[in-house]
Amino acid sequence: MKLNPDYSLETLAVRAGQERSQFNEHSEALYLTSSFVFSTAAQAAARFSGEEEGNVYSRFTNPTVAAFQDRLAALEGAEACIATSSGMSAILSLVMALCSSGDHIVASTGLFGATQQLLGTIMPRFGIQTSFVAQTEVGAWQAAMRPETKLFFLETPSNPLTEIADITALVGIAHARGVLVAVDNCFCTPILQRPLDLGADLVVHSATKFLDGQGRVLGGAVAGAKKLTDEVFKFLRTAGPTLSAFNAWVLLKGLETLQIRLEAQSAKALQLALWLEKHPMVARVYYPGLPSHPQFELAQRQQKSGGAIVSFEVKGARSEAWKVVDHCRLLSITANLGDTKTTLTHPASTTHGRITAEQRAAAGITEGLLRIAVGLEAVVDLQNDLASGLSSI
Repeated sequence: MKLNPDYSLETLAVRAGQERSQFNEHSEALYLTSSFVFSTAAQAAARFSGEEEGNVYSRFTNPTVAAFQDRLAALEGAEACIATSSGMSAILSLVMALCSSGDHIVASTGLFGATQQLLGTIMPRFGIQTSFVAQTEVGAWQAAMRPETKLFFLETPSNPLTEIADITALVGIAHARGVLVAVDNCFCTPILQRPLDLGADLVVHSATKFLDGQGRVLGGAVAGAKKLTDEVFKFLRTAGPTLSAFNAWVLLKGLETLQIRLEAQSAKALQLALWLEKHPMVARVYYPGLPSHPQFELAQRQQKSGGAIVSFEVKGARSEAWKVVDHCRLLSITANLGDTKTTLTHPASTTHGRITAEQRAAAGITEGLLRIAVGLEAVVDLQNDLASGLSSI
């Protein structure tokens, strides 16, 4: 259902994208089918060729998936959205759809470990090279550009140090040379940040995280101008990194509570970050909502709040960090994030364990670094659990 784009985000999150069937259901329908039946041979031909709109095969057309795509597009202020099976498949689909052998990408050193692996190790096998630069140094992005540069890829805030990229400044540099800008908006979601409003061409999501919000399913998405998402659709239709209808249905339910969850989680994250900053066994806290954050003023302009991810360095290295993790009893030891349950991980040995030590150093990921994705528990309980862990050092 196409709603007035002037509706507030909380209304779009609940109402956008719904197309009721002949049964006039209130909750979105779940279409668990692999294929769709045509009235005539001519209609089948028209659907396959694209001359007639409609569902063909759930690898690339499904009403439940379409509802999720439309709702997320409305939230991001995008013309269109293509859903995929995971966040990483969304990034893969974007790059394979828009880049060719001989093209060049400029990306941040602060990317998620798997994204670094994809861009730095796998894509060069297909002739697509990536230069990694410091997220916060605008001049470094410009200096890394080549005549064959096709794409800027950034993740802001970054995982796990929550570095903030100046989206507007990077868009200005990129667009002056005809280069596209894609922003991984996983940490903020459109509730806290809308990169397309700041000039970015595409937004990427791991819907697995905050969009679902309860750690239930995998999903990904690419949103932006239709002429660009059409290219992503062509890749998805053939290669098949498809979001299942069931996962799309779960994600639709997640979007309905996204705003109230993320606002509550962000408020709790700020309280926890302030507490950690005062703890004697914590060397440093990384949280965009703290005045001590290097890009605090930029975060204040670009985001509605600091978000729900807090990272901190303990006084020590891996052994001390692992002691903290092992002595926590409430926090879940898992690398996932965006859940209503607070999670704790040691990035150097988990999310960024497959990249080289040199790459981790360039990204600022030390052996004493821990990342917390704050959920909806009482902050005092989170503090008491972490206090138990920190007292073990």
